[in-house]
Amino acid sequence: MSRVAVVGAGTMGRGIAHVFAQHGWDTALIDVSRPALDAALGAIRANLDRQVNKGALTGAVRDAALARLVVDTRLDPAGAAELVIEAATEDPETKFSIFRELDRIAPPGALLASNTSAISITAIAAQTRRAPRVIGMHFMNPVPLMPLVEVVRGLETAAETVQRTAEIAQALGKTPVEVRDSPGFVSNRVLMPMINEAVFCVMEGVATPEAVDAVMRLGMNHPLGPLALADLIGLDVCLAILDVLHRDLGDDKYRPAPLLRTMVAAGRLGRKSGRGFYVYRD
Repeated sequence: MSRVAVVGAGTMGRGIAHVFAQHGWDTALIDVSRPALDAALGAIRANLDRQVNKGALTGAVRDAALARLVVDTRLDPAGAAELVIEAATEDPETKFSIFRELDRIAPPGALLASNTSAISITAIAAQTRRAPRVIGMHFMNPVPLMPLVEVVRGLETAAETVQRTAEIAQALGKTPVEVRDSPGFVSNRVLMPMINEAVFCVMEGVATPEAVDAVMRLGMNHPLGPLALADLIGLDVCLAILDVLHRDLGDDKYRPAPLLRTMVAAGRLGRKSGRGFYVYRD
């Protein structure tokens, strides 16, 4: 039986755990916060129930997935995992600390992956003694629905690690796309400047959020406007990624819009806080 440990029970971590458990992996979801773990379990149950109600899953598959899922506030389950995926907060020092501990706890042959949106896989791998077995496995939100996994190859990542990671992604029903380690990879190096420019349009009074999103949906055939998408991602996450792009690439075209920084400071983080560019009551 394949075993995975997922570190971080936020939106991405719970989605990753959901998909692995659904596809037959014994899955441990780890977070220092017991309330976060309780909330994650509730969300995973609700999402699996939704899949059953839509006819996408049988009740037996749902029940088996939930039976494979355990939670823990310690990293101990990583000691029995063949794959560990870190999905903690988008802060370099937090990730570095986690990887130093995972390197100590996980079996020598285990792969260590990060779901980071922008932070260097090479820098993360340097915190360990197994850089050839460290890789980026960047899932998209919402994880159960989005087909892409960006497979990010660090400077020291072995070809065998890339191949195995791609095989795992495919077994989960995902499409792996290999990219080289660079700030923001491909997804966020392209997406975040668009979101940032949309924020500048609002800040400068060019258009309302509704108008900006309507232009991109109706004129560019985007399924979701950039500001609604930013609210879904989390404005704090968008700001963190733009800060990485701006700092590591050294180009002012990635400078975060002051309005974005102000909204994050005010706690308007998007869907997860109930208010961002839009107000959410669900």
